[in-house]
Amino acid sequence: MSAAGKRAIVTGAGSGIGAALCRALDLAGAHVVCTDIEGTAAEATAAMLGPRARAECLDVTDAKAVQAAVDHVVAREGRLDLMFNNAGIVWGGDTELLTLDQWNAIIDVNLRGVVHGVVAAYPHMLRQGHGHIVNTASMAGLTAAGQVTSYVATKHAVVGLSLALRSEAAAHGIGVLALCPAAVETPILDKGALGGFVGRDYFLRSQGGKPYDADRLARDTLRAIDHNKAILVKPTVAHAQWLFARAAPVLMNRLSMRFVAGQRSRQRSRLRSGPGDAR
Repeated sequence: MSAAGKRAIVTGAGSGIGAALCRALDLAGAHVVCTDIEGTAAEATAAMLGPRARAECLDVTDAKAVQAAVDHVVAREGRLDLMFNNAGIVWGGDTELLTLDQWNAIIDVNLRGVVHGVVAAYPHMLRQGHGHIVNTASMAGLTAAGQVTSYVATKHAVVGLSLALRSEAAAHGIGVLALCPAAVETPILDKGALGGFVGRDYFLRSQGGKPYDADRLARDTLRAIDHNKAILVKPTVAHAQWLFARAAPVLMNRLSMRFVAGQRSRQRSRLRSGPGDAR
């Protein structure tokens, strides 16, 4: 990517995809603000980068804080070129196990967090006549399988938001990209488990058991920005699954039901065997 001198903000930059995006941006010569709700994690990411990077504690569910972070970059740097709305959480397990508080939490972070970033950054980009917004969705925003219902709902919304905004923004010289990876090697694979759900097994089983590398995804993302792509789906097997889902949605739903049934069987087996069984 031709990112030398670009001004960027990355949310959820303390680990995973966010940290990888910061590394790729820094390597490309951008000035990047690494933000995360865990300030120490954001600082750790920025500390590994060059002098153009800085860290900031930011809760994406706080609209005023997101607006202030964006306004500060614009006031200090004169513009904001790249806004990466990346922060996200996941809950995995049968839908009846989810509490209303958990539903609200994932909607607040995964959807409202993106909305807050768009509301804060897009008007600045309109005024300056250029910019790019990257919203981290997921393969779960393009296909659907049970046991990650709340995650699927929020990520579908992010894809829809991104494509709709893209259709408006193009006339103003602004790009919008929906980032839709399948399982990436990040801490989220091991979080948000309810019941016997094991995220690493769930997310990796459909792509041959091997997660995609976060740094590779970050490089893919910068290339996708360069080519003004609407959606980026990685790895290749996920892209093939997405095309299949578009061509045969009813059959894909049947396969999803079979997948969920298999997951439930393995989860019951784990619960019977105890927490030490990682089959």
